[in-house]
Amino acid sequence: MNHRPDLTLRIAQLRSGYGSLEVLKAIELEVLPSEIVAIIGSNGAGKTTLMRTISGLLPRKGSIRLGEQEINSASTMDIVAAGIVAVPEGRGVFSSMTVRENLRLGAYWRRRTATLESDIDGVVAHFPRLRERFEQLAGSLSGGEQQMLAIARALMARPSILMLDEPSMGLSPLFAKVVMKVISQLRESRVSVLLVEQNADAALRVADRAYVMERGEFTLSGSASSLRADPRVKAAYLGGAGHEAVAAPKLRQQSQSLKDLA
Repeated sequence: MNHRPDLTLRIAQLRSGYGSLEVLKAIELEVLPSEIVAIIGSNGAGKTTLMRTISGLLPRKGSIRLGEQEINSASTMDIVAAGIVAVPEGRGVFSSMTVRENLRLGAYWRRRTATLESDIDGVVAHFPRLRERFEQLAGSLSGGEQQMLAIARALMARPSILMLDEPSMGLSPLFAKVVMKVISQLRESRVSVLLVEQNADAALRVADRAYVMERGEFTLSGSASSLRADPRVKAAYLGGAGHEAVAAPKLRQQSQSLKDLA
C-alpha cells in the first residue's frame, strides 16, 4: 500500500505555541521507518499542539526533517505531499459525501491516480466494514466507523508517517480494539505511526517506543515495554496507586532520559 521510501522523522529543539504563549519547549523526537511511537500525557500537556506544529498549522522554531528533507518552514500541503499525514482528534470526515468519495479525496494531492481503485481496495482491507458502506453518507456512520474512515482516507495519501491524535476517543471498547489492531498492522505496510493517545495502556501495547509529555516537555522516553513496566508511569497513567493529577508532577520531578532507561 505504501509506495514511498522508508523515511525517518527527526525533530530537534522544536518550540511552538499560541501567540506569546510557548507550549512546546525544545522537543526532541524521532520516528524510525515502520515504527510506532506513542506520546502519552495528561490533558493540556501539549500533545495536540505537537501534532499541529508538525503539520504546519502553528508557527515553529527548531528543526523538522523527513529523511534528508528539512520541512520546518513548509506549508501544510507541502508537508502532506512530503509524506506526513495527520488524522486529527474528532475525525473530520465529510459527512455529506459517501464513504467512497471520502476515500478518493484522501488521494487528492496525488498527480497520478491510475492506482486509485486498487489503493482503495488496499486500505479497505484493513476495515472490511467500510466496504459494506461504500455508497452510504459518511455522516450516517457510527463514531467507530467514522474513525475507521478517517484513518483509511489518510492512508490513501500513501504516507510515510501517519499521525493519529486520540484515535480511540469516544469509541466503544470493541471499535477501540479494532482501531488499535489496525494501527499495529501498519508496520507491515511500511507506514510509521506517531500516536497520541489518552488510553495509555492501549498505546503502550501497540507501540515500539514511547514518550511521556508533561507541560510541553518530554519527561520520560524509552521502549514501550519499559515505560509500561515503570512504576511512575503505572501510577500516573495506567491505573496504579495514586491519581494522575497527583502522580504527574511527581513523574516530572523524577524524569530521566532514554539512556537512563536503557
